[in-house]
Amino acid sequence: MAGCCDHDDIDQKALQVASFRKALWLVLLINGVMFVVEFSSAFFAGSVSLQADALDFLGDTITYAITLMVLGFPIHVRARAAMFKGLTLGLLGLWIYGQTIYFLIQGQVPTYEIMGVMGVVAFLANLVSVFLLYHFRVGDSNMQSVWLCSRNDMFGNLAIIIAASGVFMTNTGWPDFIVATIMASFAVTASYRIIKLANEELREQPLNQ
Repeated sequence: MAGCCDHDDIDQKALQVASFRKALWLVLLINGVMFVVEFSSAFFAGSVSLQADALDFLGDTITYAITLMVLGFPIHVRARAAMFKGLTLGLLGLWIYGQTIYFLIQGQVPTYEIMGVMGVVAFLANLVSVFLLYHFRVGDSNMQSVWLCSRNDMFGNLAIIIAASGVFMTNTGWPDFIVATIMASFAVTASYRIIKLANEELREQPLNQ
C-alpha cells in the first residue's frame, strides 16, 4: 500500500509540474508582448514609472524562462534559480530608485494620457497572469517567485493609473516619481522574501535531492 501511495504522490507532482509549465508559457508570452508595447510607449510618455514597469515585464520574461528551464530539477537547483531571480528583482528595484532620482532632477512631466491607457492595459495583462498562477502561489521558492512577480506588477499597474490622474491634476511629475518609488520598494521587498525562502530550502536540502 505504501508503494501505491508513493506512486500517487509522484503522479500528482508530475501533474502539478505539467500544469505549472503550461501556465508559465502563457504568462511568459503575455509578459514578452507587454514589454515591447509598454517600453515603446514609455519613451513617448516620458514616464519613469511606465518605463520601470516595461523593464519589469522584460525581467519577468527572462526569469520565467529560467523557471521553465529548471522545472523538474532537484530542489537545490530550483532554489538557486529562485535566488538568481530574487537578486535580479532587487537590482531592478535599485535601478528604479536611480531612475526616479534622475527624472526628478530633470523635472520631467510625463504624458498622463499614455500613462493611463498603458496602466490599464498592463493591469489587465497582469490580472490574467495572476489568475493563471494563483494555484501555484504556495509552492516552492521558484513557484512563489513567479506568483510574487505577477502580483506585485498588478499593484504597480494600479499605482500607475493613479499616478496618471495625479499628473493630470497637478501638472507635475511628482505622482510619477512617487509611484516609481513604490514600485521599487515592492521589488526590493519581494527580492528579500524570495532570497530568504531560497536560502532556507538550500539549507534544508542536501545537494543530491
